[in-house]
Amino acid sequence: MKSISNQQIVDLGISPRECVEWIRESFRMKYEAQLPTKISLHPQGTDFINTMPCLLPERFNRFGVKVVSRIAGQKPSLHSDLLLYDSKSGELLALVEADWITQMRTGAVAALAIETLQRKNASVYSFIGLGSTADATMACLQAILPEEKQYTIRLKRYKNQAEQFAAKWAKENYNFIIVETNEQLLEHCDVLVSAVTEMPDLFCADDTKYPEGVLLVPIHTRGFQNCDLFFDHMFADDKGHVEGFKYFSQFKAFNEFSEVLLGKAAGRENDKQRIIAYNIGLGLHDVLFASKIYELVKG
Repeated sequence: MKSISNQQIVDLGISPRECVEWIRESFRMKYEAQLPTKISLHPQGTDFINTMPCLLPERFNRFGVKVVSRIAGQKPSLHSDLLLYDSKSGELLALVEADWITQMRTGAVAALAIETLQRKNASVYSFIGLGSTADATMACLQAILPEEKQYTIRLKRYKNQAEQFAAKWAKENYNFIIVETNEQLLEHCDVLVSAVTEMPDLFCADDTKYPEGVLLVPIHTRGFQNCDLFFDHMFADDKGHVEGFKYFSQFKAFNEFSEVLLGKAAGRENDKQRIIAYNIGLGLHDVLFASKIYELVKG
């Protein structure tokens, strides 16, 4: 059995663009895989421990299970490990530190959703929550967005995070603007990315502030319940992740994102549609990443 650390994974130099392509591949194989609903345990407060199993399609001969936890006081607060098995022999192949995998696959999912579902000629992207998940999303976005275009990136001020984020991701064709309010994030916004882990109140209670054509990508889903009632189309990585939402039965339209990538369902149909991409997280992504990383490490 191999033990694969985060540092070993970082040293492989896997590019953000490759992460996006791995995510595209994993979404397209979703209906070939065995993917039970993840088990979520809540030891105290808002802490959680999620167990996420997946059997990849037969051609991979791989099974894996990731355990991810967010515990107050834990460093880092979000931590994950993954066990990777040979599904034919049952052999445990590797114990994988999965923090890098979790971060990069989450950012790649958000970036792929944006590329697929944003309106034509989108150029204004707003971010709230500027931690490691937003970093991964921006890395993947910069890898796949056309380099010849000019982009405006609005950042919600929080301590000194916005300034640091803008400095880290500065490019000649990226204009970073720091704003003070949620309403300012929404002005003429094409895509809103929320990576805030805690949002006790609605992001914006005034439904009229959400512009026509906006794509909402709530990486952490809190704060947008009102949008479920008036947005035109919702997409999710798995129906089971959202059918327990309070207003699921009142969604105007719903499809799984895999159906769009497989050509079985339309994505955006016009530039006026308001769309939400609810990608809660699939063990499928984690296990495919771990399988590919295992092969790279094995040589």
